[in-house]
Amino acid sequence: LLERKTHVKTNRKEVMLAKMRNSCSCTPQKLKNFVMDFFPVLQWLPKYQCKEYIWGDIMSGLVIGIILVPQAIAYSLLAGLKPIYSLYTSFFANIIYFLMGTSRHVSVGIFSLISLMVGQVVDRELLLAGFDLNDDAPPALGDGSLQNDSQSNTTAFNLTIGGMNAECGKECYAIGIATALTFVAGVYQVLMGIFHLGFVSMYLSESVLDGFATGASLTILTAQVKYLIGIKIPRSQGHGMLVITWINIFRNISQANLCDVITSAICIIVLATAKELGDRYKHKLKFPLPTELVVIVVATLVSHYGKLNEIYASSVSGAIPTGFIPPKAPHFNLMLRVAVDALPLAVISFVFTVSLSEMCAKKYAYTIRANQEMFAVGFCNIIPSFFHSFATSAALAKTLVKTSTGCQTQVSGVISAMVVLLVLLFLAPLFYSLQKCVLACIIIVSLRGALRKFRDVPARYHVNKVDTLVWVVTMSASALISTEIGLLVGIVFSMLCIIVRTQQPRTALLGQIQDTSFYEDDLEYENLSPVPKIKIFRFEAPLYYANRNYFLKSLYRLTNLDPNLEAARRKKYEKKEKQHAQKGDRTTANGLDIRETTLQLVPEKINFQALIVDCSSISFLDTTGVNTLKEILKDYRDLNISVLLACCNPSVIDSLQRGGYFGKDFGSMQEMLFYSIHNAVQFAKDQK
Repeated sequence: LLERKTHVKTNRKEVMLAKMRNSCSCTPQKLKNFVMDFFPVLQWLPKYQCKEYIWGDIMSGLVIGIILVPQAIAYSLLAGLKPIYSLYTSFFANIIYFLMGTSRHVSVGIFSLISLMVGQVVDRELLLAGFDLNDDAPPALGDGSLQNDSQSNTTAFNLTIGGMNAECGKECYAIGIATALTFVAGVYQVLMGIFHLGFVSMYLSESVLDGFATGASLTILTAQVKYLIGIKIPRSQGHGMLVITWINIFRNISQANLCDVITSAICIIVLATAKELGDRYKHKLKFPLPTELVVIVVATLVSHYGKLNEIYASSVSGAIPTGFIPPKAPHFNLMLRVAVDALPLAVISFVFTVSLSEMCAKKYAYTIRANQEMFAVGFCNIIPSFFHSFATSAALAKTLVKTSTGCQTQVSGVISAMVVLLVLLFLAPLFYSLQKCVLACIIIVSLRGALRKFRDVPARYHVNKVDTLVWVVTMSASALISTEIGLLVGIVFSMLCIIVRTQQPRTALLGQIQDTSFYEDDLEYENLSPVPKIKIFRFEAPLYYANRNYFLKSLYRLTNLDPNLEAARRKKYEKKEKQHAQKGDRTTANGLDIRETTLQLVPEKINFQALIVDCSSISFLDTTGVNTLKEILKDYRDLNISVLLACCNPSVIDSLQRGGYFGKDFGSMQEMLFYSIHNAVQFAKDQK
């Protein structure tokens, strides 16, 4: 017999008070440790091995910076903002993560899905404020002022109702919404870090994240089609944006700009071909080809000298001011308008960052601190929001490029930030003539990885049908309804699938493997021997209120005996026998002698004397589960059938003891509970 250890009960109140006293106390050493933990760069930078790391960091930093500039300009289309704000975002995110991040390889900055979520909120608020969402209005003068852009939109909005007293144009209001949204998302992430709420990410399964990314990619693709073919259609808002946008595209397809169509076709062919060649020969290339930068440079030169905007009315990026706009605090009243939208943004940003950080840490054999990652990505949103930046996250594609080009530490992030700074200070105006269709091509080609998930559906279905269904539902909801609702639908549907699987789990009767002490499902394995006079029942799920009825129905069906019906039948039979006995008739209702009636009390179908419940797959019991086991114990005992439990874990045993399953003094516990099925079988055989 195994004896349980006696655990000393701890006073939770005293433990909490001790933790609070320890947390609130302040000593020089604790303060030093706090600063060192909050800024991990202070720990690893003094130990930086310059000769070993520097060249890999410089190379990867330059490559990421070269990739980052065209992507930042392109993703500004998704966010509905001017390209300068995307460059600000990329610059500040790299600097802050260098100081606070614990991953050596993650590339933090502008990310397509996050940009899309920001853009949807910005568009909605612009529409509610009365602005025209047509972003093809004449470009602003580009003097770097946020207050002088009202010329680019006929509607000027007095921001008194939005928390600002000055009159503000479309661009000013758009970046105001974006910075408020970013600030609130960062605050949420910091609060999640303070209260250790990182467990929220556990509810986003791989199927939900993949489905969300694929559905959002379809939305991104749809939003870029109008730039590809050069048509002017209103930016759709609200639910069903994807369908509405495609309807508008086909209605206005006759207005397509031939110059944009030809440019888009050439750019997509060049970009896609270069990506495929890069993937095929990546083991021979020391660093990936800077195809996006080459395409942007060539397209800008062709557009400028060919005067594509003046002659063919091709839409261009417009003026991008140099330098930094003076910092400005996000407006509190705008935060209230976007507080709900910031929550899914914060969760998605954190989940992508931590999952990529853990992937890199596992690959290169080091550890990260998930809570510190939450602080890092939170401050990557809070601080840049004062500098006209919007939400950031780790990006998979750039992280993979970073690791493949020799990155060793986050020094490479500083190098990338310097490349972006160079563009911000000197090179930004050179992109004035860059066609928007070229930026759309860069965005669409970057979606290859997410869109290729459709090819994995058959393999995913073969591995797990339920996960495939979760992926399809999440992807469909994200694409056809909206990204935020799609994420919520995916989470809820994923949980419902888990609940349904625990409500109707596998059940089985077990047979003995010949000449062994092991037992398995007799429907799944051949050559199993049934145990005479004994039924062994397995239930492969926790037993709780939601699956109680299924447990009982499965037990009665597999054992071919419902004790309640059998007990009722016996009572009815005994009642009839008593009536005949009172009349003095020695013949029973069945025409048999009274002495033969005892044979009728136990019908032939009851061919077992003991029921063994295999509890190895029952992880926990609630009150309903304990009462269910007590109910079958009583019902089967009334039929002279003993009920034995086998392979219970300590949690289940404790629940049974607290629920009074073994009686008040636990005296019969040794005759009701066994540590293996074989022990229970041997005990049942020894019973009379």
